[in-house]
Amino acid sequence: MKVSIITPTYNSIKYINEVKESIFSQTFSSWEWIIVDDLSTDGTVEYLKELETLDHRIQCYFQSENKGAGPARNLAIEKAKGEYIAFLDSDDLWTPNKLKHQISFMDENKSVLSHTEYGFIDGDSKPIRKTFEISENPIGYKDLLKNTEIGCLTAVYSQKKLGKRFMSDLRRKQDYALWLSILKEGYLSHPIKESLALYRVHSDSATSKKSKLIIKHWIFLHKHEKLNWFQAFYYTCCWGYNGVIKHYLKR
Repeated sequence: MKVSIITPTYNSIKYINEVKESIFSQTFSSWEWIIVDDLSTDGTVEYLKELETLDHRIQCYFQSENKGAGPARNLAIEKAKGEYIAFLDSDDLWTPNKLKHQISFMDENKSVLSHTEYGFIDGDSKPIRKTFEISENPIGYKDLLKNTEIGCLTAVYSQKKLGKRFMSDLRRKQDYALWLSILKEGYLSHPIKESLALYRVHSDSATSKKSKLIIKHWIFLHKHEKLNWFQAFYYTCCWGYNGVIKHYLKR
């Protein structure tokens, strides 16, 4: 198995079928799709049980209590057998050539981690904003501290080369913490300058309230990344500046 696709679900019945179509439309077929439901109550569980019978590449697991997206992803990673680990949340989408292009790129460049550009859609799957453009150069730990350039829906890491890498137990920023932990070891994330995914923006999503998260981001850098007060302040300012450009000036 070449790729394990990791998807946490929680009350995702509105979008999960569209996500399924996104995966089934991939021009790359050597994948397994591991879905972990976090105690949904809206019909998602019933949908997943039916979905699992449609294709042997699909595995569904069901949490007995609501633990958050991080633990759900970790259970999926624990079960994953793929050479590569890819992430797709239960409301985001991929373009049909996403896996084929990205896995070929990583094989050719011997990458341990890569990321791509991505577009934005609203709750009705209509395009909004401009494509989130990424740097042309590989990014390291300090680069990622300044700008959250790696979108979870675009990230792929090599389980073959890195082993299993798990999310933190944080309720938010689990994916950001994971990329930082990998880059902190001296690895780089290699960029693919092409939009290969679509991020869904909800009115109540964390990214729609970026200005309210400045203090929480400083706390994350200070406590989780063990940066001193000044370092955390400096990188939070860089992060906030880049966030304004990403979410407002480039709409």
